[in-house]
Amino acid sequence: MSGPAADGSDVLVTVPTFNERDSLPRLVTRLLDTLPGLRILVVDDGSPDGTGALAEEIAADDARVRVHHHAPRAGLGAAYVDAFSLIVDGRCGGFAQDVGWIVQMDADGSHAPEELPRLLAAATDADVVLGSRYVPGGATAGWAWHRRLLSRAGNVYSRRALRLPLHDVTGGYRCFRRAALAALEMATVASEGYCFQVDVAFRVDRAGLRAREVPITFVEREHGVSKMSGAVVREALWRITSWAVRDHLRRRRARPTRR
Repeated sequence: MSGPAADGSDVLVTVPTFNERDSLPRLVTRLLDTLPGLRILVVDDGSPDGTGALAEEIAADDARVRVHHHAPRAGLGAAYVDAFSLIVDGRCGGFAQDVGWIVQMDADGSHAPEELPRLLAAATDADVVLGSRYVPGGATAGWAWHRRLLSRAGNVYSRRALRLPLHDVTGGYRCFRRAALAALEMATVASEGYCFQVDVAFRVDRAGLRAREVPITFVEREHGVSKMSGAVVREALWRITSWAVRDHLRRRRARPTRR
């Protein structure tokens, strides 16, 4: 099975932004320095700091960059669903027509573009590759102890509740084979933020897709403030628990009846 081109010419990176004006130019430069052939789709969520306008300026100077203005404050999950639908449905025109792999990553500098070639190399024999903080070689840098605890606890709860064979189900640095992304029926995703990543990992597992985890180092954001909040955590807890209950009931109904 063939993998992505060495220069990234058949790879498209989706980058959702909300008030990322200070970090976006540096991220774009690092990505294109790492893989000169790739394309970047910036999905701006109505940033009041002018990130969308800045992205348009970058795109005007470089044909490898395009901007999609998403509904203001619709959230991370909705931004990814919108972007993935544009790509898979062919509504990006020639910009994404020959794309075979779609990457998602944060705009705040926490995901290193220099690690992307390793994720793409793993995509040769996988449908989905997850950048993982919690496999040997993976790490987090710059996090306070309570942030580490929250992330670890969220992963353990999600994995056990949903019976997922993955180590990092809340990370946002991922690579999808185009056909695999289409199979996930992303248009039906309604979850946001932290919970969106778990939702997609759950769908990957239940769809029987081949998933691999590659160690990455997650670095605390270079600019701006975290989007994590109590409301985000509560949404994740409620949705994951409800998915787990429904999945348990489905499994029970599927068991053969014993006399």
